[in-house]
Amino acid sequence: MSVILILISFSLLVAGSFLIGFLWSVKTGQYDDDVSPAVRILFDDEILTTKEQPNSKNTDAV
Repeated sequence: MSVILILISFSLLVAGSFLIGFLWSVKTGQYDDDVSPAVRILFDDEILTTKEQPNSKNTDAV
């Protein structure tokens, strides 16, 4: 019977620590960004590489 009491007290301690961590993260503003995830798909990504045109002539070739 004492093992059950130890497990219940330990689970309450873990649950309480998660609750405190969640409340701390809400208080410090971890979940404040409501706008950008909804409109992020509307922005174009930068083109990092440029591809050569398939019909362009290479002037360096001999």
